[in-house]
Amino acid sequence: MTQTIQDQLSAHADLAWLIAAFALVALMFPGLALYYGGMMGVKNTLNMMMMVLSTLAITAVLYVVIGYGLVSGPTLHGIIGNPAHLIGLGDFQHDDGSGGYQGAWFNAFFILFAAITVAIVASGAAGRMKFSAWLVFATLWLLLDYFPVAHWVFNGDGWLFKNVGIHDYAGGTAVHMNSGVAALALALVLGKRKDRAERPHSIPLVMLGGGILWFGWFGFNGGCAYGASFLTQYVVQNTLLAGCAGMLGFCVVERVKEGHFTTLGLVTGIVSGLVGITPSADTMSPLGALGVGVVAGAVVALTLGIKNRLKIDDTLDAFAVHGLGGIAGTVCVVLFASSAAPAGLKGILFGGSPDIVWRELVGIAVTCSFSFLMTFGIAKVLDKVMGLRVDEETELAGLDLVLHAETAYDLHPVGGQGGLLGTGTGALATAGLAEQHAAAPEAAAGTSPGTALA
Repeated sequence: MTQTIQDQLSAHADLAWLIAAFALVALMFPGLALYYGGMMGVKNTLNMMMMVLSTLAITAVLYVVIGYGLVSGPTLHGIIGNPAHLIGLGDFQHDDGSGGYQGAWFNAFFILFAAITVAIVASGAAGRMKFSAWLVFATLWLLLDYFPVAHWVFNGDGWLFKNVGIHDYAGGTAVHMNSGVAALALALVLGKRKDRAERPHSIPLVMLGGGILWFGWFGFNGGCAYGASFLTQYVVQNTLLAGCAGMLGFCVVERVKEGHFTTLGLVTGIVSGLVGITPSADTMSPLGALGVGVVAGAVVALTLGIKNRLKIDDTLDAFAVHGLGGIAGTVCVVLFASSAAPAGLKGILFGGSPDIVWRELVGIAVTCSFSFLMTFGIAKVLDKVMGLRVDEETELAGLDLVLHAETAYDLHPVGGQGGLLGTGTGALATAGLAEQHAAAPEAAAGTSPGTALA
């Protein structure tokens, strides 16, 4: 077999894995929708799911028009990519004949990265933000926050990557810290929900969504190896280990603090471990990956109450899970990265250079401060211009029914059929319910998720 044929077969194998990785990451959107939706009260479930899924549509349009250039285009002083680079992505219509992945896959994969990042931010707006305002906010946040930070970290000429020398394997800064801190800033601008007693309406949905997220994370981290290689299998292994250890780390702390283990805590621990391994997957030994998971899970479990002390309603805990979990994973790179792992970095506990400390800390500080200030500014301006928050009557009645004329579960007799489910479950059937709630907001306000499902 000639070398040319071997190269073509290798390129085809790489592409096959990368297409599979893309599909795995795409599944993270319904996964996140279920994960977040299950944690909401029953009257705001669909609104949250729509917030998550709508980000994919917004991001895809922006990326084709201008986003690819801003993130991956030739750098303008390391700050942002050239927005005129490949507008419309017309160059991706031509096959270079290599048989491997090309610009089309690269663009599609990183559309998913951008979209899942802004979707996580929805945690800070849960149950009280106008859907139209969310669409505008998500658009501006991508343009002014995500695209610049992604350029700094993911572009070889971005200043955090090239000048500072930060190590971030798959998005601990641009994805997780960025989104977690942004959720905190957005929650601060919006203020607390009127109905703080609203509880997660379906832990099984949270479990299902968390499981799908874990499934997708193998593509998220594995796809960043850009081929079917030893690095791919190595980071997939570490992704599994960190998720398992995160589960244990969170549950142990929860048992000590609260006196019991919970299903919600178990799933939160899994996600925390996965967040922690995202920046560090190629730097850790297998024991190190377990350590990252334990540290991230424990840190998140110990800090979940911060939002209450700060009196900020980050409803679904994106700041703790993604913000602090991402920071924990990055600090683990500093402490116990293994020189035998594919990245070849050595943590300071193993005699590594102190240089790694300031490089990673600069990445953390810059990402978090920029994200908070930019998100806070965007939200404040939009609040002045169009108003971010729904009125109190709508909030108490529930965003599903009032904004979307739908309910997640058809719990009322509809259409005169006398049955619990009735015969109409679409927008026309629920429109009548919206009128009833508008006419009797007091009754709607008095309906808790528990009584609605009884």
